[in-house]
Amino acid sequence: MKIVLFSANEAETAQAITALDPAFTVTSVAGPITAAIVDSYADADIISGFAGCDFSAAILSRLPKLRFIAIRATGFDSVDLDYCRAHGIQVSNVPVYGDSTVAEHAFGLLLALSRWTVPCAEATRRGDFAYTPARGFELRGKIFGAIGTGHIGRRAIEMAHGFGMSVIAYDEYPSPPLRDAPNLRYAPLDELLSQADIISLHVPATPETDGMIGESQFARMKRGAVLINTARGQVVDNAALLRALESGHLAAAGLDVLPDESQLRHPAALFAPDAPAAPATMRDVLAARVLASLPNVIVTPHNAYNTAEAFRRITETTAANIKAFAQGNPINLVT
Repeated sequence: MKIVLFSANEAETAQAITALDPAFTVTSVAGPITAAIVDSYADADIISGFAGCDFSAAILSRLPKLRFIAIRATGFDSVDLDYCRAHGIQVSNVPVYGDSTVAEHAFGLLLALSRWTVPCAEATRRGDFAYTPARGFELRGKIFGAIGTGHIGRRAIEMAHGFGMSVIAYDEYPSPPLRDAPNLRYAPLDELLSQADIISLHVPATPETDGMIGESQFARMKRGAVLINTARGQVVDNAALLRALESGHLAAAGLDVLPDESQLRHPAALFAPDAPAAPATMRDVLAARVLASLPNVIVTPHNAYNTAEAFRRITETTAANIKAFAQGNPINLVT
């Protein structure tokens, strides 16, 4: 059985999967799967990649032997599930690996924004120890708005309580254990937006959450609120976010995710001779560049998951998913 791991710079991933069964032939590819290279792996039975890999029908249709996709992440919005269902391709993910990891990164962004850590550090690097930034703010006593109360959202709520914050939560499917938790209450989204000092997003990428935070949602937010997004880039309309920041209605934003991240990582593709005209994509790319330049915005490159502990869980679960599929008893299936 031939397995191809895309976006696999880490030798331990291939070693972990090879150790499952010496009959596996494992190939590691440093970059993501693309139209330019996919035909070189047409004999793959199993492929694996992170959430940002392109598993569209246009790519998958060029892998005639493919029977299983092991996503090395929780999100699987990059996979054309309809194509997979129609062609008997099963798909697994890593449902839980980074609840603490991602929640901690969300608070890392928030703490850096609350005390202007990045410009302060940049000032001292250039030898300016007299630099005085705008005054920061304490987290204690603030209202933390958690949009999404799954594994990561619940961990973020625990951290908010640790900082002495009260919590308003919104989720289409509220968590029963949280209903009676102290210093927490569920509320409609509009109420959360109007009352929270900090709004942190912890929802998956679905058709329902696409553009969930846009012009009208920013208008409902408390003036001076802070937005943190470690969920998915497409949950936020970045053009509306820019307007909210430039008007001063929103005080700051911490972003680990952006729309069209593959274009941001490989911008040359936008200028290829055969690149289709995509004004919406160009707008998202430009908005990302402008956001990253603002002093009251911190953008990190989809790095919230990146800890040794989380990566170990990703590797172990992916290996287990592949082993279970090979044995005829697949686990963690999303289709």
